[in-house]
Amino acid sequence: MFGKLFGRDGERPAADTYALPVPGTRRSGVHPLRALGDTRVMALVRAAEDGDWEGIKETSAPFDLGRDHRVLGQLAEIEGIEEWIGRPVRRDKEHRATALLISGLRHVTWGWEARTDARAVDVTQEQWKIFHERLHIAEEHLLEAAELRPEWITPWRQLLVSGRGMSVGAAVQETRLAAALRRAPLDPQIHAERVTQLQPRWGGEPGAALAYAREVYATAPEGHPLGCVIAFAHIEEWVESDRQDCLETRAIRQELCEAARHSILHPAYVRTPGWQYDFNAFAMALSLAAESKVCARLFHELGGAFTSWPWAYLAEPEEAYGRARRRA
Repeated sequence: MFGKLFGRDGERPAADTYALPVPGTRRSGVHPLRALGDTRVMALVRAAEDGDWEGIKETSAPFDLGRDHRVLGQLAEIEGIEEWIGRPVRRDKEHRATALLISGLRHVTWGWEARTDARAVDVTQEQWKIFHERLHIAEEHLLEAAELRPEWITPWRQLLVSGRGMSVGAAVQETRLAAALRRAPLDPQIHAERVTQLQPRWGGEPGAALAYAREVYATAPEGHPLGCVIAFAHIEEWVESDRQDCLETRAIRQELCEAARHSILHPAYVRTPGWQYDFNAFAMALSLAAESKVCARLFHELGGAFTSWPWAYLAEPEEAYGRARRRA
């Protein structure tokens, strides 16, 4: 049906050799995406959960942790990494950069866990203290990793995240952004960090983030995931707005649909591990814009696969995904 509605790009891609089996179907038909839906990534996650450094080196071999934000990001929330990652940092000279990268990543996430997502005025002095201590370690480790492996991109993205928390200032953040974009001018995650940085809650001017996203999107080749920056920018606009229906305009729906067709729905789009995040971003943006046709196709392609980002902006994210899926 979807192939007839949308043309050649409606055809489903070939089966993925490394696709992770979908867990038992819930009554809602929704299932959280595990390990990017990839058996190799799951092996990496399990090695990290076990504190198995040799296992991490072995299972990360199919990937480039210095360039693949999503694969690296699967290690961010694994509790306990911070307790043992210091040993390979000190002892494994050959893989010191990788150990520093993972340590820096974990300390960024661990720092934000201490701060929580509460408003700044509601964060205690003790929370601020722990937050900054952990981010200070993260910055040291990420900067050294970037120095040891100057071709890597992922340390610079994490430095953009830690820099917001450390309030390093606009000049430092601009320098970090420039360093990242010299290495990967079309990197969607790097540009998404800039979109966040330009939001009013981080000191940006209203409308600046969306203008930046549109400028960046204009450079995106057909089938490139950089088109997702448009979906993310509109979601951020919704977060900043006092109006729940702020995206429900014909112009916004048209812009989102065109961006989706140019990027993730284009035949040239490549479904790498974690492609479901791209589809979830557009699904949420189109749902907030009250669009149904393209949104329905996205949910069909996802088959119930739910990613916490970007739905975490909503109360009860998984339930919100389910409601949007049913409406589509």
